[in-house]
Amino acid sequence: MLNAWTLGVPGRTRGRLGLGVLMASVTAGAWSAGFAQQIKLVNDSGKPAEVYLPIPGFDATSLDVSADPCNDFYKFACGKFAANHPIPADQAGVDQFYALYNVNTQSLNGILNKAAAGGAGRSPDEQKIGDFYKACMDTDAIEAKGIAPIEPLLSEIDAVKSKAELPPLIGKLQRISVNAFFGYGEQQDFKDATKQIAFAQQGGLGMPEKDYYLRTGAKDVELREQYVAHVAKMLELAGSSPEKAKKDAQGIMTFETALAKASLGVTDMRDPEKTYHLQPISTFQTTMPGFKFDEFQSEVHSPKVTEINNSTPDFFPALMKEIDATNLETLKAYLRYQVLTTYAGRLPKRFDAENFDFYGRKLNGQPEQAARWKRCSSSVNGALGEALGKVYVEQYFAGDSKAKMTEMVADIEAAMGRDIDQLEWMSAATKVRAKEKLHEVTNKIGYPDKWRDYSKLEIKPDDALGNSRRADAFENDRQLAKIGQPVNIFEWDMTPPTVNADYDDSQNTINFPAGILQPAFYDPKQDDATNYGHIGAVIGHELTHGFDDEGKKFDGKGNLSDWWTAEDTKNFVARTDCLEQEYGSFVAVDDVKVNGKLTLGENTADNGGLLLAYMAYLDRAKKEGVDLAAKKDGYTAPQRFYIGYAQNWCENARPEQTRTQVLTDPHSPDHFRANGAIVNQPGFAAAFGCKQGAPMVPVKSCRVW
Repeated sequence: MLNAWTLGVPGRTRGRLGLGVLMASVTAGAWSAGFAQQIKLVNDSGKPAEVYLPIPGFDATSLDVSADPCNDFYKFACGKFAANHPIPADQAGVDQFYALYNVNTQSLNGILNKAAAGGAGRSPDEQKIGDFYKACMDTDAIEAKGIAPIEPLLSEIDAVKSKAELPPLIGKLQRISVNAFFGYGEQQDFKDATKQIAFAQQGGLGMPEKDYYLRTGAKDVELREQYVAHVAKMLELAGSSPEKAKKDAQGIMTFETALAKASLGVTDMRDPEKTYHLQPISTFQTTMPGFKFDEFQSEVHSPKVTEINNSTPDFFPALMKEIDATNLETLKAYLRYQVLTTYAGRLPKRFDAENFDFYGRKLNGQPEQAARWKRCSSSVNGALGEALGKVYVEQYFAGDSKAKMTEMVADIEAAMGRDIDQLEWMSAATKVRAKEKLHEVTNKIGYPDKWRDYSKLEIKPDDALGNSRRADAFENDRQLAKIGQPVNIFEWDMTPPTVNADYDDSQNTINFPAGILQPAFYDPKQDDATNYGHIGAVIGHELTHGFDDEGKKFDGKGNLSDWWTAEDTKNFVARTDCLEQEYGSFVAVDDVKVNGKLTLGENTADNGGLLLAYMAYLDRAKKEGVDLAAKKDGYTAPQRFYIGYAQNWCENARPEQTRTQVLTDPHSPDHFRANGAIVNQPGFAAAFGCKQGAPMVPVKSCRVW
């Protein structure tokens, strides 16, 4: 998640709420005027130069009461957010996720500074997280080492004499997270969720996705030119002459463009039926003639497999054709660049700054890189997330938060059961299967019951790049070791401090880390109406993913299975087409519209999740005798519910970041996530006294769940 373009396992976790694009440049959260105050502390010490305080669940400072909620509810609920939350120079944008991300990162930093200080009583895990952070922060040592930590890798690349030597080298590089040529990993078998299998899929691109290489607009041409210049600069910094670096960079662009042409687009990659092609390994190997796959598997530390999901079958013949057509020196330069960009943050500043200049500044419009302490705190969370998360949970997820969340999840699941019963467009037979799937959902809240064991991972206090390499290899080995083993649905795919949530198709699980169960998303100081609008809608969102255009293709056991009648599928598609057209009409930035097909799953989840949360809240309020008409902070309970939901999506984003998001991310920009769902809610008009025909209460609305 920390990188929007990290290889994703096909068909595994989905529904994450939308941090991906902003995190692509490893940005570091929101500065919130009035709530996340900046107070100067200690500079260049590894400690925050600001103090971030959470935004409360009901944020009165963001309301623009001069706006008519019936005309533009986002402007009413979030109209003052942008003015109150200017975008810091080290961010691509500001929203509620980043306000909380900053708070959580600050909390992690406090834990890490204490762990890095050493002293008696440190547990082995605290020693590891402290030493990882200490090494990451020691920029003097990083500068002094220069590129020596990666010289062995670069020398190994330089020593390649023929293309026949590439397979084991690619495996060695992929084991340490270098994005070389294609992707390889572990996944649950789509059609037998009890099995864990190997998969291979397209990869190897340096820009976000295929169309960055193929679109013809002026901005796209400019980005390609900037990318080539960036690649050349990175190669030059590593020792190439300017002339050779420029030539190699252009060759790399030609090679990657050919890979892009053979790749599926981001919309097709959402479709499990297009990314599942289980076949004998012998059949797969015929698509890569001359490529010694056994040597690759050995170096990537994969078990030998007899079958594999060839996720993108058209890609591999094209890959081999381009490897054959491309001169060896260009392929070696390509690998050198992939190593350099992967580890730029652990190399001297000149590499780190150049890498950020393209991926942060040019691609996402972010003027400055995030403070080192933020990036290093996030890196520890990525490398040793459950070791760090265990301490985080002990300090920041105490009390009855887990119990309250468990109760809310149960309320919303019960609401979905009632909603299914009430659907007019679904047959009785399909309703039975839908409720079976609903009742089989596993809920994971806060943190895992069993913590991960990092005892075999070596971490040193003076080896930043080595720590990252070893952590990458450790995680690679842990994941690939699952191939052929029983599935553990209680394993977590996000760390406890993560500000996000997701749904897993193959496991039929919904997952809510402790990191998102904090203000503003869950605020114990607020009433149920606000919390059900905030985190309740998030719960409903993830639950609805099990029944969106992708989730509907998997049954309650996590198997890719068509359990719908033909007529019900027809009715479902008619309703999702409505959402696709609605969101596809939104102009996000300049002439770029939201991709209604790409964002369909998330939009369906937003709409259905909000409806379920409101149903659940009304039921909870009835049980507890809440007077819905009584006002708090000047608003009734239903009004506070909808304000809470809309304020999940208050944002202030740079146009470059919005453009990147619309072109690559399955989530709509925040503004449209608020209004796009509100206009389809049957309870909204009564809550705010809006008349049908008003912009927020159209005569025709969309409804799936």
